[in-house]
Amino acid sequence: MWLKPSRVGVIAMHAFTQLVRMKVFYFLMVFAVVLIAVNFLDLPQFNGPESMNLGELRILKETCTGVMKLFAIVFAICATALLLPKDVEDRTLYTILAKPVPRLDYLVGKLAGVLLLIFVSLFLMNLMMNGAVAWRSHLLVEEYLAYAAKAGWSEKEIAAYVAEIKQHGMTISLQSAVWVIFLQSALVGATALLLSTFSSSTLFTIIVSFLIFLIGHLQGDAAQFYRATSEGTTSAGLWFMKIVSLIFPDHQLFNVIEASIQGQVIQLFAIIKLSALTLFYVVLNTILSWFVFSDKEF
Repeated sequence: MWLKPSRVGVIAMHAFTQLVRMKVFYFLMVFAVVLIAVNFLDLPQFNGPESMNLGELRILKETCTGVMKLFAIVFAICATALLLPKDVEDRTLYTILAKPVPRLDYLVGKLAGVLLLIFVSLFLMNLMMNGAVAWRSHLLVEEYLAYAAKAGWSEKEIAAYVAEIKQHGMTISLQSAVWVIFLQSALVGATALLLSTFSSSTLFTIIVSFLIFLIGHLQGDAAQFYRATSEGTTSAGLWFMKIVSLIFPDHQLFNVIEASIQGQVIQLFAIIKLSALTLFYVVLNTILSWFVFSDKEF
């Protein structure tokens, strides 16, 4: 049965409202406090281009993106794991399915509601991060210009150092890093959705989802270690690694976020590749969730 966008949208907004009522946005307050604390740390004074403290920009970006990723991953797993059991407990699920609403529409709507709230939260956090990064970058530029004026540096030298500061400031790559965080949260959220359809325990869903997330981080290193330690990789071993990589997507691919923190450029091809990978697994897990959920009796 084809998805009906209007019906999915209603379910998604209902899930979004449910999650907001759980006071999830309090995480944003914690994020704002951490952001302000890092932004106003007593960092070393600028004493010339050789001591240009770009490290404070990297610390600020690393802290902000780290908090954003922690929020997105934890929320994607916990919220998705809680939604289905909560609907069963409140008997909301029986009302929705009795209308009747196709179960695929219901699952897609629930996942869309979780991802919508994560997207809104990351958007607001990103605004705060950009504001803080832009402010710190501006202060560094002002400090450098004041020093350069006293030292009598040429315009070419000034432009080079200012460009270096801006390269570590608010860039497109930094915005791409936030999008990558959203993609990774969508991936783990879809995994949690699949687990919640055949698990009767919310705690089990949360624990196994985190374990799968951890395995996804380790499977790339494990495959490299296997190739390095094995004298000859058998075809069976190769097939086993391919199956593991299919079941557990390599989360190390999402580590391109580190490049933006270091002031490097995230290539467009890498973003497209991660977006396609995430879409594949979200669709796959949603379809598998539908197959499992369609056999359940409510």
